[in-house]
Amino acid sequence: MTFKETRPLYLLQEVARILRAENGCPWDREQTHASLKPYLIEEAYEVYDAIESEDPEHLREELGDLMYQVYAHAQIASEAGRFDIDDVARLAADKLIGRHPHVFGDATADTSDAVIRNWELIKKAEKPHRESILDGVPRHLPALLKAYRVQQKVSRVGFDWERIEGIVEKLDEELAEFKEAVALGAQEKMLEEIGDILFTIANIARFIKINPEEALAKTVDKFITRFRFVEADVARSGRALENVPLAELDAAWERAKASER
Repeated sequence: MTFKETRPLYLLQEVARILRAENGCPWDREQTHASLKPYLIEEAYEVYDAIESEDPEHLREELGDLMYQVYAHAQIASEAGRFDIDDVARLAADKLIGRHPHVFGDATADTSDAVIRNWELIKKAEKPHRESILDGVPRHLPALLKAYRVQQKVSRVGFDWERIEGIVEKLDEELAEFKEAVALGAQEKMLEEIGDILFTIANIARFIKINPEEALAKTVDKFITRFRFVEADVARSGRALENVPLAELDAAWERAKASER
């Protein structure tokens, strides 16, 4: 097949159009904005993994896959006469220019904090219909990350703790309330208090400039590595994992931790 375009960005646009055309791919032609939602999330997470791998070739590939999702959505919208990829790019560029007056205009912002304050004020002016500064937080963010974003938003208008000790005391308070709920066997209350504990921990992380989603991800990865060590340790003994006493599993766990030092 001969393509009309050789410029990469426009070639990708042409590919997206051909795949959706009458003689294109049956699968691509069936897709809608709604049906593509899972792939958008999946590709974004694969970019995330590629960044962590520190492999530039892997990152380049995954960025391309994510980029195609944007082109696919733009093509679907274009067929319905709503907008095309140029409209998407133009709006993104206009927003970035408008939200960086310290770069493209006469405003000044010498620190990251100043940039963020200006950014929030500009966004508020751009979207006067929003009733709350929290209206822009995506509804479907993972809960821990959503808590972090909500707390970031409110902190930027001064609704924040003055000292980390205050949030730590709040955590102690929430833990005490959870213990009371456990003692009562109150399932709904335990659910509520677990949520309060996680929200408070996210706030502590945000206060000390740690992303709780990343912190938890690292801990989960660490747990997986250690548990695989335990599995391998047990496998060498020729026994099934479920038949090994807990005391032995704990000992293997400690050996896994020691191997990391």
